[in-house]
Amino acid sequence: MTLIMGVLNVTPDSFSDGGKWAGTDAAVQHGLTLRDQGADLIDVGGESTRPGATRVSPADEQARVIPVITELSRAGIDVSVDTLNSETALAAAAAGATIINDVSGGLADPDMASVAARTGLRFVAMHWRGHAEEMEALASYENVVTEVRDELTARVDALVRAGVARERILLDPGLGFSKQPGHNWQILAHLAAFDELGLPVLVGASRKRFLAAALPADAPIVARDLPTAVVSVLAAQAGAWGVRVHDVAGTRAALNVLELARSDRMVP
Repeated sequence: MTLIMGVLNVTPDSFSDGGKWAGTDAAVQHGLTLRDQGADLIDVGGESTRPGATRVSPADEQARVIPVITELSRAGIDVSVDTLNSETALAAAAAGATIINDVSGGLADPDMASVAARTGLRFVAMHWRGHAEEMEALASYENVVTEVRDELTARVDALVRAGVARERILLDPGLGFSKQPGHNWQILAHLAAFDELGLPVLVGASRKRFLAAALPADAPIVARDLPTAVVSVLAAQAGAWGVRVHDVAGTRAALNVLELARSDRMVP
């Protein structure tokens, strides 16, 4: 069954919910709510990676996320840390995180691979070509599916050479990162191509700008939750290991429908 990774942004400037969970108590409570709504794990991030976002120091990032990770881990929740910084990843591991979710796939910080290897945590390597301020200028492809797959293959090879166990690596095609809207749709239409790499795939489409194509021009960002749930079903049908979403309840209901339909087909 495809897992649901609930998004918990402990930031003041996230593109969809910046500031709502910026305090530790509010963030922990929201994490518990996401768990109760059906999240299998919670992804805690303290730095926005939206286009044009301002970088924060590892110290500021850790002040935001470590107390939250500590409390959620104590509550028995499987926690992922969404970070580009090896120092934050190491601190998160000590606080109880079980997954490092690095949107750069280890490219942003040369020490990230060694931290992933040393801690033995599962490592999400996302397709990435550059930081927020430059990612849109790097969205040029001849064949986006082939190029993203090949670049992820190179990233996996580099991580393994650095000591990260291959079986601990998960892949994320990086929807919305250095990609124009059409590129994202092409990737979604060919998710099965990433299965050829033989590693679990995480799909993160939640509330991203390209989903606006499915909605009226004046629709608010939260209206993208329904298209996100549909994408989650498509990802599950393609065999995705997990989906990363803001609206856990909606996605849980959508995936429940898929599971019920699959069960019905197996009834004599």
